[in-house]
Amino acid sequence: MPASELSLLFPELALSTTKGDLSPVLDKFERMARDADGPIRAIRRTPARPAECADFPAELNPRLREVLIRRGIERLYTHQAEAYERIAAGSNTVIVTPTASGKTLCYNLPVLNRLTAEPGARAMYLFPTKALAEDQLDELHGLIEQMGSELCAFTYDGDTPQDARRAIRQRANIVLTNPDMLHTGILPHHTKWAKLFENLRYIVVDELHYYRGVYGSHLANIMRRLGRL
Repeated sequence: MPASELSLLFPELALSTTKGDLSPVLDKFERMARDADGPIRAIRRTPARPAECADFPAELNPRLREVLIRRGIERLYTHQAEAYERIAAGSNTVIVTPTASGKTLCYNLPVLNRLTAEPGARAMYLFPTKALAEDQLDELHGLIEQMGSELCAFTYDGDTPQDARRAIRQRANIVLTNPDMLHTGILPHHTKWAKLFENLRYIVVDELHYYRGVYGSHLANIMRRLGRL
């Protein structure tokens, strides 16, 4: 259930998350669990365990390292460090970890590190929804701005103005789009996207579990087509 709907059912949720205190919500769940007619039938508690961390990669750009430290990230989780090593080595990598486990950093780190070292290089991010693309664009812009970098990241979808599309094709180091736009708006015009495809170093497919059934087979064929360029 979306958080917006949860906050309607549990006003305490919106208030407590704003203040950083979940105890009012947990208390309410406890009361509901004690009610024989309540919707909460059982509560299970999983004890906390210490995080498994690793040092930053030695070759990580110092400006990027400094941005992470200023954000309170002094070490990586082990799955982030392993993902970085595999991606930087050129291996196809799938990251399967729980929600809010830092998957975004798993791909942003190697991508930004490569693009700052090789400004002519390009990356493409595929998202299943426009909202996800916009969220990730904000995150990228924040990292790039704090690094003092001149890298450019843009979304390219059905709402992108025509007069902006040429500039994106020429200037974008990172293009954030979706499978349908790749299929209908980019691949059929691949000659206009020569600068992207000639220098494409990374393709990121976010929310991979979305792509199942017919939708998944559609994406698989798009990726096959992309691989032939």
